[in-house]
Amino acid sequence: MSIRILPPLLVNQIAAGEVVERPASVVKELVENAVDAGATAIDIEIEEGGRELIRVTDDGSGIAADELVLALTAHATSKIARSEDLEGIATMGFRGEALASIASVSRVTLSSRPRGAEAGATLDTEGDQSGTPRPAGMGPGTRVVVRNLFFNTPARRRFLRSPQAEGTRVAETVRALALAHPGIGFRFLVDGRERLSVTASASLRERVRAVLGQDTDAGLLDVEAADGDLRLRGMIGTPDLARATARALHVVLNGRPIVDRVLQHALREGYRGLIEPAQWPLAVVWLEMDPRQVDVNVHPAKSEVRFHDPQRVHALVRRGVRSALGAEDLVPRLDLTRSTAPAGGGRMATGAPYRPAPPMPASRAGGRGPGAGPAPTPRERATGPSGFDYQAARHAMRAAAPSDLAFTTGASAGPDPGRDVAGDAWAAPTAAPSAAIQVHRMFIVTEDAEGLLVIDQHALHERVMFEQLRARILAGTLESQPFLVPEAIEAGAGEMEALESLQPLLRRIGIEAAPVGPRSVAVSAFPSLLVERGVSAAPFMQSLLARAAEAPIGDSEEALFEVLDMMACKAAVKAGDRLTPAEISSLLAQRESVERSSRCPHGRPTTLRLTIRDLERQFGRR
Repeated sequence: MSIRILPPLLVNQIAAGEVVERPASVVKELVENAVDAGATAIDIEIEEGGRELIRVTDDGSGIAADELVLALTAHATSKIARSEDLEGIATMGFRGEALASIASVSRVTLSSRPRGAEAGATLDTEGDQSGTPRPAGMGPGTRVVVRNLFFNTPARRRFLRSPQAEGTRVAETVRALALAHPGIGFRFLVDGRERLSVTASASLRERVRAVLGQDTDAGLLDVEAADGDLRLRGMIGTPDLARATARALHVVLNGRPIVDRVLQHALREGYRGLIEPAQWPLAVVWLEMDPRQVDVNVHPAKSEVRFHDPQRVHALVRRGVRSALGAEDLVPRLDLTRSTAPAGGGRMATGAPYRPAPPMPASRAGGRGPGAGPAPTPRERATGPSGFDYQAARHAMRAAAPSDLAFTTGASAGPDPGRDVAGDAWAAPTAAPSAAIQVHRMFIVTEDAEGLLVIDQHALHERVMFEQLRARILAGTLESQPFLVPEAIEAGAGEMEALESLQPLLRRIGIEAAPVGPRSVAVSAFPSLLVERGVSAAPFMQSLLARAAEAPIGDSEEALFEVLDMMACKAAVKAGDRLTPAEISSLLAQRESVERSSRCPHGRPTTLRLTIRDLERQFGRR
């Protein structure tokens, strides 16, 4: 087959396959051209999801009449002139392909009037057929009308989704662009109905509130950080605003909405331990940096970038997010006035009279540890405890001595004055003057300046154990206790392979394990902290190997923290464990000293707050 030069129309249609995937792609390219033209107001209209009509109108600098044909020519642009310009792209678009590519697969009318010109001009084009510019009455700026997208490439048109689905994608694109450029007003209409209208604003918070909704404002935290010419600013949501998808996570780099794995990972790392692993934070962050330090020419759609120093960018974003979250009280509020709870699980409420849920079975809280007392029987759970003996609790509180925090390492906590308390409600002094009780051997109830605190004993102790393990391992490897007789476990082929890759990580956490046969592994040493907490080596290693066989864990910091999560969960007290007053006091004291104590390492709440104001409302007080 002989080699031939492709005709211009086919070349443009091939380029359109990279730049113009769907109506949302057309909207993105046209709006970015308007931004580059210095527009202060942009109107976007679509019909039938953008399949039949897309109209973008701006008040930017405009295009001269004698340049309209050139604007629709491939690789014609006003944004770059030489190869050196590619090293520091400061505009949204620069290739000069968008308009030509769009025109090759649709019917386009381009109208424009430069600022200061007495009149405008308009030009119609269809495929490779272009008319001549003619006068048009219009205000300063540019209007691009795109009709019948992919009319001459029916195979591409068949792959478009329903008008509703395509319209949703366009709406997401418009929202992202509106968030990226708060200094520009946006108006978005779908089939004649206004879906978004925001005026130009210098306030980032005002733009976020206008685009994402007023209901998110109370949960938005300001974030700001800098490292030389690298600057981060924006807003991030509290953990209870976390979502099931990444659609509420918006990253803007030098005015360009992007989807970047480095930045997404940095944001999620900033939330590590505050949201569940499957959830995504709500965040809108603007990152500003020297254009020469980032390559935006990675993909024709320019939504992906490549940083020259990704570690520096990752560290700044992670630090900024952690700092903003660390400065806030993130204890979720138990709101009895709302009818539904958000997906993040933070504000828990009911519209009907409040009825506590039945106690959680021990298996849901992570099982029961060795040495724990018997779990409440079904009869006990059905009838509740025998009652709270005030006099006995008062006696226990007086008898309890301040804890030396040995509770967390498994050493004896001393006398057990709480054993004289009837039923499952246990009283203990806290580090502050307030008292605390254990309820149903699962929850601790105490108070702070704002109201009542209800604490999940397993979740809180899990966070305490995680932070202790983390602190020790960052200072070096964990202390290890050798076994006189190694513990053997059975392992499959995949688990035996995983054992070899796990060895560097095992050494860091104080575990010595080696194959002793084709399907057997012997554990000869185990972390001292876990031994003291009564954690059995064999079941832990079986769980770890099974997880590593299913998905390689590696030896990264992220992998280390994942294993520390497992260790903390196994070592923590369980639902059903009776705690002495001294143990309760110790746990509450440590709650004040560990980082992120409002959530367990998996992101679930450790504490819920019932405010005095809500209590007064429930009791009919003014």
